[in-house]
Amino acid sequence: MTLTNTGTTANTPTDVPVGVRPGYEVAPEPTKPALTTHALEAKAIAKSYVIGGQSRPVLDGIDFHVDPGECVFLAGPSGSGKTTLLSILGLLLTSDSGQLLLKDRRVDGLTEVERTLVRRQRIGFVFQRFQLINGLTAEDNVSIPLTMDGMPLREARERAAELLCRMGLEDHRNALPTSMSPGQCQRVALARAVIGQPELILADEPTAALDGKSGRAVMELLNELTKEYASSTVVVTHDPRIYEYADRICEMENGRFK
Repeated sequence: MTLTNTGTTANTPTDVPVGVRPGYEVAPEPTKPALTTHALEAKAIAKSYVIGGQSRPVLDGIDFHVDPGECVFLAGPSGSGKTTLLSILGLLLTSDSGQLLLKDRRVDGLTEVERTLVRRQRIGFVFQRFQLINGLTAEDNVSIPLTMDGMPLREARERAAELLCRMGLEDHRNALPTSMSPGQCQRVALARAVIGQPELILADEPTAALDGKSGRAVMELLNELTKEYASSTVVVTHDPRIYEYADRICEMENGRFK
């Protein structure tokens, strides 16, 4: 079952060049013809795990898509397959069968090296527990994706500082994660995910560790940046308090959409 929130949908241009900076290595794309008009599309995705010597289906022929500038939530009970689907969309897991297309190119058949490049250069991840590096400042945590792509450290830090200021963290640029609140840490994690203006943003329970006010603040930022960068955002959540920030809510149960 798909629920549409027309009140938060924005008319976002789809021709904004994102995820590629001149002079930097570009993740390879298979030379196959255009197959979809969506920013992200999954076709007949199936996945099983072997538990106790028996194969247990987790995803059962999932069809799914997201358009540029759209924020889609995956909701449903624990064990319904939400996180597994998110991991496949982010090239962290491979499906047993089906096709995965990112901006009209097949990415399900890439080598591990190619998958790593796509993840690094075209996908931003936001995790439930932040996954910041405790020994680095907020500014250095955010600048990591840029320096990994070869940007000079000084320029990367300047861009990170600008984004942290925009997120209301100008006084915490040099703070360590251990000295910040959960809400502040999640804003740093969000800044790290979007600093390279990725085509795809994936968030796994981004408000689970936050109070209501902090959770709404993070989702307002995520929604705003999704529209501004014309990214495609997928959020796994159990939190009904943030449903208003979704353009669509897709409910899962037993490895399928309702």
